Amino acid sequence: MSLARADDISSVEPLVRAALSGDDSSWAELVDRFANLVWSIARSFGLPEADAADVSQTVWLRLAEHLSELEHPERVGGWLATTTRRESMRVKRLATRAVPTDDLEFLPHGDQRALGAEEPLLRAARNGSLWHAFGRLSDRDQTLLLVLIADPSSSYREISESLDMPIGSIGPTRARALATLRRFVEAEGISSCDTLEV
Repeated sequence: MSLARADDISSVEPLVRAALSGDDSSWAELVDRFANLVWSIARSFGLPEADAADVSQTVWLRLAEHLSELEHPERVGGWLATTTRRESMRVKRLATRAVPTDDLEFLPHGDQRALGAEEPLLRAARNGSLWHAFGRLSDRDQTLLLVLIADPSSSYREISESLDMPIGSIGPTRARALATLRRFVEAEGISSCDTLEV
């Protein structure tokens, strides 16, 4: 019988402790229970499948390395969500790193798209400002917004269990987080908030 039923968050702590003691079936159940959460957060950053798979693998490796250090084993879902968010941001930063140059001699002379390179640079700068504003939110708000926009989407019950948050507080917390994010975005000088709908 499964130690971690989807509707029983109290089963998470004994599951973590059993995995810590070397019970392979408990570790497998832990991965099975939270794999969708980890994957959906990684994909919510727009990472390609291969990068999202690398993030997922890294997150599970980190959990294996730090399992004995968890102060609150029952909150392993929140730990996984935060770790996935941070690793996804790291991978995203590395993937989008650009080196600006004034040396147009390296661009093909007949390629008008290359000569109009300012458009992707401006888009990259805007995205950087959006991520900077997003990074000013609390870890809990960042994780909640990422989980809410993840594909495939999670039910409020799954989000409640994973983030150790009452179902009734998800909507109000989301609204407050978005309002705060809009203020941060405006402070960054970005006029359009169309992308902030969650």
